[in-house]
Amino acid sequence: MTDQQNTEAAQDQGPQFSLQRIYVRDLSFEAPKSPAIFRQEWTPSVALDLNTRQKALEGDFHEVVLTLSVTVKNGEEVAFIAEVQQAGIFLIQGLDEQSMSHTLGAFCPNILFPYARETLDSLVTRGSFPALMLAPVNFDALYAQELQRMQTEGSATVQ
Repeated sequence: MTDQQNTEAAQDQGPQFSLQRIYVRDLSFEAPKSPAIFRQEWTPSVALDLNTRQKALEGDFHEVVLTLSVTVKNGEEVAFIAEVQQAGIFLIQGLDEQSMSHTLGAFCPNILFPYARETLDSLVTRGSFPALMLAPVNFDALYAQELQRMQTEGSATVQ
């Protein structure tokens, strides 16, 4: 087959999505008040910061990075800070711009989240703290909110 025939055959197959690799890009843990924090009554408050970013790689490959940053305080003192950047390489072909944006902004992070959550739980328990057991995240809703925010900002700057 010629290259043109290969390209036409790929286009005839329609959109394609394939997970190539999932990996930890960065990982950190800090327990600044240990060991004293272990001798206190445990009344934690959890603050979660979630972020995604994507980067086009060669061809139809894309890297998506989901960052989860957790700060847990016991009273007013920081018990620990944990962060994971869970990444994935995805092969995505044949999507229009809107579908590609949704796939990279919501679908791929949804795939990465369980891995990031498990990595954080493991990291925190190795620091001798109770597992976080983070609740599932609705990335579709977050993506829709971000689109709405961008549209609102765009119309506000036009006026």
